[in-house]
Amino acid sequence: MKRKILLLVCDGLGDRPSPELGGRTPLQAAAKPNIDALARKAMHGLIYTLSPGVVPGSDTSHLSLLGYEPQGFYTGRGPFEALGAGMKLNRGDIAFRCNFATVDAHGIVIDRRAGRIREPETAELASLVSDMRIDGAHVRFRESTEHRCVLVIGGKGLGAEVSDTDPGATGMSLQLSKGKDAASAKTARILNKFTEIAHASFTESTVNRERAARGLPPANAVAARSGGIYPSIEPFCEKHGLTFGAVAAEGLIKGLCAALGGEVVTPPGATAGMDTDLRAKGRAALAMLSEKDFVLVHVKATDIAGHDGNARGKVDILQKVDAMVGEIMNGAGDSTVFAITGDHSTPVSAKEHTCDPVPVMIYAAGLRSDGISSFDEISSSAGSLTWLRGIELMPLLKGYAGRNEKYGA
Repeated sequence: MKRKILLLVCDGLGDRPSPELGGRTPLQAAAKPNIDALARKAMHGLIYTLSPGVVPGSDTSHLSLLGYEPQGFYTGRGPFEALGAGMKLNRGDIAFRCNFATVDAHGIVIDRRAGRIREPETAELASLVSDMRIDGAHVRFRESTEHRCVLVIGGKGLGAEVSDTDPGATGMSLQLSKGKDAASAKTARILNKFTEIAHASFTESTVNRERAARGLPPANAVAARSGGIYPSIEPFCEKHGLTFGAVAAEGLIKGLCAALGGEVVTPPGATAGMDTDLRAKGRAALAMLSEKDFVLVHVKATDIAGHDGNARGKVDILQKVDAMVGEIMNGAGDSTVFAITGDHSTPVSAKEHTCDPVPVMIYAAGLRSDGISSFDEISSSAGSLTWLRGIELMPLLKGYAGRNEKYGA
């Protein structure tokens, strides 16, 4: 019997023991009756989404979980962010993932997220520098989710081997971008010029005058990173023989799934923030599952809590994930293979991605059970799926769904 597949990815799911939680991880501390009821009937393990010791990015780890080896075609996160923001990319365009940021009078970055500014303010700021020409290149800029934004540079003689302007930390100046070759040096010059124009435009904007009056940090700079050329990728349906849909709100994941040819839905109330309506995502996933062979559900809030060092917030989000899982399982029935994992670990103690593996759990009616009573980093390590690589997950899910051909006679 062929089954459908639903993969739930909680961004930054993996964690480490937290003193604030009595030495438990957020997954261990969360009350999650629906997930743990499923855990008792499921197979468990730990998964390195890339390879042991490698610190995964969200883009490369999702590609791996979806069955794509990033090496060889991955050029940077920027193109996926641009697609997720609704921008059209042409062959040869260079796209950057950016943040609205706050710099002081000396150009020092004091907030890389500008107080987590979001729409409609970001849209108003982006409109000031949305379309221009610099040194003969077509430069386009657009807001994305929350404090994020995207920059696309198109034209002749451009290269993608450029350094970031985002210093990656507060207390440092925005960096001058540099190129590794002549074509990339041209791109870097254009990026640096755009950075100057954006700073001047944003500093004098109505948005920032109003933010100052409210005591909020100004979004007076653009910090760019992860530049790359839009790669050529085999569509998901051709690679796996499955129709593909995704329920996501974050620009990166929306763009990545669109690049793979998937249909992407963002239901009302679903956001890429802590205020997201996860039950709306669950309902959207069930509706999509009636039409698609494979559905990805992405939750960003777990990663945000990790980056913010917010252990209690991560516990709260996981408890909301549990409620969503309960609704999904009530509606999915026995015709679905259901898997839960993360794309990487973002421990609240580190506030950043780490190389720690993430737990993974696979359930389908009639499959083996590992007899484990809780889904968390420690309990799952005793399961039968231990030490998977991300690239191995899709073949497993397809196999349990009856979607793989027999190898041999």
